[in-house]
Amino acid sequence: MADSTQEAGGPHFPFPFPPYSIQKEFMAALYQVLKAGKIGIFESPTGTGKSLSLICGALTWLRDFEEEKRQEEARLLDAGASSSSSPSSSSQEPPDTPRPAGEPDWVTQFVQKKEERDLVERLKEEQVRRRRREERLQRVRQDVRLKFAAAKRLRQEEEVASLLRLSQEVLAGPASEAEQELEAGEEELVLAEYESDEDKKMATAGMDEDEDDLEEEHVTKIYYCSRTHSQLAQFVHEVQKSPFGKDTRLVSLGSRQNLCVNADVRGLRSVQLINDRCMEMQRNKRESHRAEPDKPKRRRQEGKVSCPFYSHEQLQLLQDEILVGVRDVEQLLALGKEARACPYYGTRLAIPQAQLVVLPYPMLLHEATRRAAGIRLQGQVVLIDEAHNLMDAIASMYGAEVSGAQLCQAHSQLLQYSERYGKRLKAKNLMYIKQILYLLEKFVAVLGGNVRQNPNAQCSPTTGTALMTINDFLCQSQADNINLFKRSVSGSRPLPTPGATAGGRDAPRAVTPCVPSRATWPALQVQQYLEKSSVSRKLFGFTERYGAVLPTPKKESTLLGFQRFLQHLHESPPATPAPPAPPEEADAPRPGSPLMHIEGFLAALTTANQDGRVILGHRGTLSQSSLRLLLLNPATHFAQVVRECRAVVIAGGTMQPVADFREQLLACAGVEAERVVEFSCGHVIPPHHILPLVICSGPSGQPLEFTFHKRDLPQMMEETGRALCNLCSVVPGGVVCFLPSYEYQRQVHAHWEKSGLLARLATRKKVFQEPRSAGQVEQVLAAYAKCITTCGRAGGTGTGALLLSVVGGKMSEGINFSDDLGRCVVMVGMPYPNIKSPELQEKMAYLEQTLPRAPGQATPGKALVENLCMKAVNQSIGRAIRHQKDFASIVLLDQRYARAPVQAKLPAWIQQRLEVKATFGPAFAAVRKFHREMSSTA
Repeated sequence: MADSTQEAGGPHFPFPFPPYSIQKEFMAALYQVLKAGKIGIFESPTGTGKSLSLICGALTWLRDFEEEKRQEEARLLDAGASSSSSPSSSSQEPPDTPRPAGEPDWVTQFVQKKEERDLVERLKEEQVRRRRREERLQRVRQDVRLKFAAAKRLRQEEEVASLLRLSQEVLAGPASEAEQELEAGEEELVLAEYESDEDKKMATAGMDEDEDDLEEEHVTKIYYCSRTHSQLAQFVHEVQKSPFGKDTRLVSLGSRQNLCVNADVRGLRSVQLINDRCMEMQRNKRESHRAEPDKPKRRRQEGKVSCPFYSHEQLQLLQDEILVGVRDVEQLLALGKEARACPYYGTRLAIPQAQLVVLPYPMLLHEATRRAAGIRLQGQVVLIDEAHNLMDAIASMYGAEVSGAQLCQAHSQLLQYSERYGKRLKAKNLMYIKQILYLLEKFVAVLGGNVRQNPNAQCSPTTGTALMTINDFLCQSQADNINLFKRSVSGSRPLPTPGATAGGRDAPRAVTPCVPSRATWPALQVQQYLEKSSVSRKLFGFTERYGAVLPTPKKESTLLGFQRFLQHLHESPPATPAPPAPPEEADAPRPGSPLMHIEGFLAALTTANQDGRVILGHRGTLSQSSLRLLLLNPATHFAQVVRECRAVVIAGGTMQPVADFREQLLACAGVEAERVVEFSCGHVIPPHHILPLVICSGPSGQPLEFTFHKRDLPQMMEETGRALCNLCSVVPGGVVCFLPSYEYQRQVHAHWEKSGLLARLATRKKVFQEPRSAGQVEQVLAAYAKCITTCGRAGGTGTGALLLSVVGGKMSEGINFSDDLGRCVVMVGMPYPNIKSPELQEKMAYLEQTLPRAPGQATPGKALVENLCMKAVNQSIGRAIRHQKDFASIVLLDQRYARAPVQAKLPAWIQQRLEVKATFGPAFAAVRKFHREMSSTA
């Protein structure tokens, strides 16, 4: 039964059950942040009902906001009606009303009356649209037969269209000899004539106006995003169970790969190929509508297939169906199949009228993806959940990496494609293809290789990693010599000075528009061509048709290699199918064209020079070497989100340390400190259900300090094993021990096995190790859980299981070690990142230059290293305590955790109960007493 919560004089929060006090505080703080239009950083530990608090708090604000807006509209409409009935009253002004100097009174009165009339007319139109929408959705709720009637009508139309195509093909007769020069189905591999944005401007001006007229106005809404589709589905299910589940217009967004209902397109199994094929089918449909109905189509166009699920009438109906019910992606997929309409486009049509839009990170945070999805953030609310890795996620979205093998393969494939179809390509296509070939050749040369030789046979001249600015990389690769910059006829904007930075050491750098520098314009122009011409998809179809294309050997000329390739084409019958793939490979995702990866890398190169670095990774061979774009300033891309939105909330179970969000993300994005609000609530568990300890020395008195130089010492590994042996003897169920790395896990396990400690541990708990392979994680977790369950039933000498995990590995995030699966979490050492990493050093240097240093505090670079360490620690120890009745002990094995600055970066609910034990004896006694008391009362 739903419960309602209302503080004295505060908002009324519907809730499915009596909420915890911390949930009331969370919802009240969230409501005020949204109402005041601020930026909130919210921390609510796992198990405290964070998702439900977000739902009820945010939707309560939206309900009240919509009600206030309706009341204001009614007041203005009443005022407009009364003023129109009594003209004299509207002409009266307060004596202090400011008027433009020298302007007659009658002019001012006329302007005011006109503004009032326009406002009233707009409000009336909005009311009419709202009333029609509500009536339409109500009809959909009450009469589901409309859906099946429209689906039946669509099938009939498809049958008629099929008969018309057959009759037109009969009338068209055989194709001409010029059209039969290419083999069957090969015409679609040839690039169409390319038109740049400027070329299309005049032709599409009228069409754009028509499309704008058809667009619906976006109502005020909430965008909720999280990292994975499973987290989004869980959130949708929480909405369904909440008091808002029946009345909220919710839309779940996903990629084509998740929402496509066309079996032929889904079978491509490559994200890029699915996207390209879908867009091509939509273009075919538009072209078929624009074609003359009486003109028979030629035979060569029979391969241009349109999608049967892309129907305007069906999509309109599906849009309404989506808005009347709360559904996750899987349920939308089933609905689309039932209605014979595309859920991918149906959900996008429903965005303007939705109240709550649920979507993954990239769809909201990546500008191009956001624009393509039709998402408008102006004046809207954004909730970003599971945001502890938000900055890393943004950096990953706008970064890219290509290997030497991909560069060589793309060059070889594109060269042979241009030779095959060169006489059929327009001059502009040939020009861009030559420029892409030039870029690929120069990129390979930067890595010390030659595109005309086998990359597997070319040894790198050096090994290691080198970093350079984007401008330096483009200059060294001679990519800036390509004069591709086209000045607009209507004018041109000045280019930024290469390498210029704003701000300084005394203040965070002000965010400027992310405009590419002069040196990146060639990459920008080529990247736009790659995106708009679909050359990557054409090239993939070319290689799929004729098999893998290998680089030409060094001893053979390019012409000789291509002649042999053509000979291979003529000798091999085109209709011969390729040998079937093994069963285990049949369902594997198909790799896209290597040119698709280069396309992403060129897009990343358009990053402003001061905000990115190019990393040259030299490995053993050219094939293993790589180029990678490292984004140093995620705030550049996050700035647009916070600038356009009414309010933004960044939430997570573990947000400490929040200094990173304040300084590196929000301050650098131009957010004033007064606009940022922090909220951190405690846990729902009673205080005696958790025992966090810092243990400074081991059972034999060995000081515990697992620095990089000390942790490999035999005595340190011995002391760790002895401490775990003692803890496993008194802790029931499962013990999860986190180690700094996979290599250290292997090293410790081998040492224990040699010294006999592993056998001693096995007498108490069966030992499991986290595997490196992601495919084996579920298997190890299942065996670990089964061991704990069987030991609890058997009542033998074994008391459960010990799981050796890795900080930052597959089990340190998203895994639920509740109840007996995680009665004790042990953190061995402090997992600092590799300080010698060139990427980390560059990031530290960047922060030293852009962020101020607070008096008495660590430098921004050093603070970054410490924060990365503590974020990893907080995520790992948060695997335990997943609900109100859970209990666990948390053991931090390193004396450095006793320092006050380190403890300040732990979650507040752990800080409040943390105990520091200088020796192992008192710590062991405390753990034994804790678990004995909790086990007796459980």
